Order: sequence, then structure tokens, then C-alpha cells
Amino acid sequence: MSERATDTRWLQAMPWVFVLIWSTGFIVARYGMPYAPPMKFLAVRYALSILCFLPWIWWAGVRWPGDRRQTLHLAVTGVLMHAAYLGGVWAAVKAGMGSGLSALVVGIQPVLTAVWLSSVGGQAVSRRQWTGLLLGFAGLVLVVSRKFGSGGPGDQANWLNLSFALLALLAITAGTLYQKRFVKPCDVRTANTVQLAAALLVTLPLALLEAEPMQWNAELAGAMAWSVLGLTLGGSSLLYLLIQRGAAASVASLMYLVPPCTALIAWLLFGEPITVVTVAGIALTAFGVSLVVRVPKPVG
Repeated sequence: MSERATDTRWLQAMPWVFVLIWSTGFIVARYGMPYAPPMKFLAVRYALSILCFLPWIWWAGVRWPGDRRQTLHLAVTGVLMHAAYLGGVWAAVKAGMGSGLSALVVGIQPVLTAVWLSSVGGQAVSRRQWTGLLLGFAGLVLVVSRKFGSGGPGDQANWLNLSFALLALLAITAGTLYQKRFVKPCDVRTANTVQLAAALLVTLPLALLEAEPMQWNAELAGAMAWSVLGLTLGGSSLLYLLIQRGAAASVASLMYLVPPCTALIAWLLFGEPITVVTVAGIALTAFGVSLVVRVPKPVG
């Protein structure tokens, strides 16, 4: 097999690998939260990630954003897409929400983003987009109604954890829209470092208010290591390569697979039940998201 053919196959596989890595983010939250409060875990994660990025930036000779306004925009996206989004997901899981349900709630984000961009871009929201939005929320309501107040330990919905998850959904949606509007293209390593520093500044005071200590053990250390190396460094680097090689659209078209992938992993690791209602709700939501993010085929 030629080197070019191998590179092509790897490029085709990269979006699938990215989606799998993205799915594990919700699993890590469930894996580490029994041993740490959410804000303390995230503060340590941000600090360790920054310490990993700094030597990488120095070794690669990457330039920092020279524009103060650009740095400020990156800081805002860091607060939204790291501090608020991850804080909401981690807090929801800490409050008893399962990994699969948290992924399902946040999985509506591509739909909200697409509908908003269409509405403010002078274009009418298409019938396909409205259909996807309604199907996505219908699937979410179906699963939430089944788990609300009646799920097992670590896999139930209540007003508290649902509020945290919805906060995460709004934060990642707002952060994505803000980044599209204000952030100019720049190196992902320096951009991530600025974002993580802003997230750390916001998260650290909240972490200091948490009375629960971190109970360091193999499970918590493993969750932290994967959060830093696998999710922050590995996932960000993979997304960077996808964008550079023009495959970002492939990632968007596969994002509807994150909730079912997360639900399957959560069932294997934590025994989170996959009932007929859960499958139907996830299928409805996945189909709704796929309608919105699917890239239209060129005509002619």
C-alpha cells in the first residue's frame, strides 16, 4: 500500500476517532466525580493542560496572538466553552446525571447553532432544520421524562442536574457562535492556552469554595490523565489537523453519533441501562441532529 493511500485512509478515519474521543469526555466526568468536586477537578485539569501546552508552544516556536482584542475574544470563548460548558457537564454528573443523558442534552448544540446562524444570517430557517430541531428535543424529552426522579444511582434526572446540563448546552452554543463571529484563525495551541487560562481564572475561586476534598486514587488519577492528555491535548490537536486538512465538515456530520456512542460506553463501564425508551429517544435526537448537520451534496 502506498504512503499516499495510507495517508488518505487515516484522514478518512480521523473524524471517527475524534468523535470517539469527544464521547469519552462524558465518561471521564462519571469516572472521576465520585472522588472529587467538579470545580476542583476542572481547575487542576486546566492548570495541568496549560503546563503541557507551554513547552509544546516553546518547542514549536508558535507565536502568541499579538492583538489584545483577539486575546480578549479567546478569553471569552474560554470562559464559555471550558469553564461554563465543562463546569455544567461535570456539575450535572456530580449531581447524579448519567453520562449518556448528559451527552444527549449537550448533543443538541449543533442544531441550536445551525438554526441560530440561519436566522441571523438573513436566511429563513429551512423546513429540514425545524424538523431536526423538533425531533432532537422530542428525543431528549422522551429520555428525560423516563429518567426524571426515577433513575438508578448516578443515572437519573432532576431539576438540579438538568439545570446544570442545560447551562452547559447554552454555554457551548454561545461559545461556538461567539468564536465564529469574533475569533480570527490562529494556532490552536496558543488559542487553547489562552482559553484555558481564562477558564482557570473563573473556575479557581469556585473550586476554593468547595468543601469536599479531592480523594486521589487510581481512578481519579486516570480520569485526570485522560482529561489532560487525551481530551485537551489529543482531542484539540486532532481537531486542529482536521481543520488544516479540510475535514472539519466530516466531524460536524458525525456529531450526532456522540450520544449513542457515549450511552454504549456508559453501559459497558457503569451499567447505565439502555431501555427501549432510551434507544428511541437517542435515535430521535440523533436523526434530528443528522438532518441539520448533514452536508448537502453538490448539484451537478
